Amino acid sequence: MPTLPPPTTTLTAPEARRIALRAQGFLGAPPRKSGVHGLLRHLGAVQLDTISVLARSHELIPYARLGAVGRGTVEQAYWGATSPTGTPPPRPHAFEYWSHAACILPIEEWPHFAFRRRAYRARPHWNHELPDGAYDQVVKQLRAEGPLTATELGGAKKTSEWWDWSGTKIAVERALMYGEVVCVERRGWKRVYDLAERAVPADLLHDDLDDTECLRRLVRLAGQSLGVGTRADIADYHRLRGDQVDAVIADSGLVPVVVEGWGKPAWADPAALETPPRGRHRTTLLSPFDSLIWERARTERVFGFTHRLEAYVPKPKRVHGYFAMPVLAGGQLVGRVDPAREGRTLVARQVTLDGPKAVEAVAQALQEAATWVDCTNVRVERVDPPALREPLTRELARTVG
Repeated sequence: MPTLPPPTTTLTAPEARRIALRAQGFLGAPPRKSGVHGLLRHLGAVQLDTISVLARSHELIPYARLGAVGRGTVEQAYWGATSPTGTPPPRPHAFEYWSHAACILPIEEWPHFAFRRRAYRARPHWNHELPDGAYDQVVKQLRAEGPLTATELGGAKKTSEWWDWSGTKIAVERALMYGEVVCVERRGWKRVYDLAERAVPADLLHDDLDDTECLRRLVRLAGQSLGVGTRADIADYHRLRGDQVDAVIADSGLVPVVVEGWGKPAWADPAALETPPRGRHRTTLLSPFDSLIWERARTERVFGFTHRLEAYVPKPKRVHGYFAMPVLAGGQLVGRVDPAREGRTLVARQVTLDGPKAVEAVAQALQEAATWVDCTNVRVERVDPPALREPLTRELARTVG
């Protein structure tokens, strides 16, 4: 560990929680003027996932902060418009790469991931063998034909319940990791690949930053997006190693702080300490992949709330449901909703409430989510504790009325 100056600021746990909420866009006026594109730049990473219940996770992220943002608006903000024939393509807003997981990242962060592209290029072992000539053929085809999906390249073929990667699919994914190819959009959940030299703006298309500078910038950006965090929190944001954070954090611009009750050293964005967080808290359903809560240990430390995604847990062992979404209200996590859709009915298959005070907030979150996905009705099935079922249904009826 590097030698750091002693912390000069002590934060209470509630102060740290409010700083985190503001940094993540949940406290104060929502950044409507900058929209989804501005929110992406503010967060630094939006995680992708295949699960779609109300909507896909990358759509739920802006909804939770900005309200009823249309899906077309979200996709447009992430990937940019398709240019008319004969006109120069617009400057892209984002690219997809391996960060916290598979994430949409602001295009300005392309140079910061040079360290990871170099690591992939130097990687000695891979799970899939690359057939001779496949890599060059993929690059040649993309250069000649323009953006293509793996299927259009002759790649992924589904057999039984598993994806069987062809040599072409292996090659294009390898090229994506190396940075020669970039994902320029998702089309029907399929990646659309293009050559980085064509898709990434020329002023950003470089690997000029050395590993130390890449890490320093990513650590600073993670700290800004978190507001305040431990070493593990900051490392997890872009899935860095602890020793990588240690090597640069003293020069990152983040400042050491003490957070009461955390029991671990912490660092904060100095700008977040200048003005106490104030304003209106959001009341909303959260995707389990939301960067506010995607790291379980941090969620427990900041909110005193234990959450686990149960989509991959056998059904008989699930406690809160397949895609239980935490409910944020008043700066606290006050319950969970496992949603589904049946026609134009939003079904709350299971609702877990932390107490009677959560009823109004959960009803509000359900009704707003239903309106967003064009549902005209909300049906509640199981409620835990059962005694709160009747107050919840009554509050939903009042909200609708």
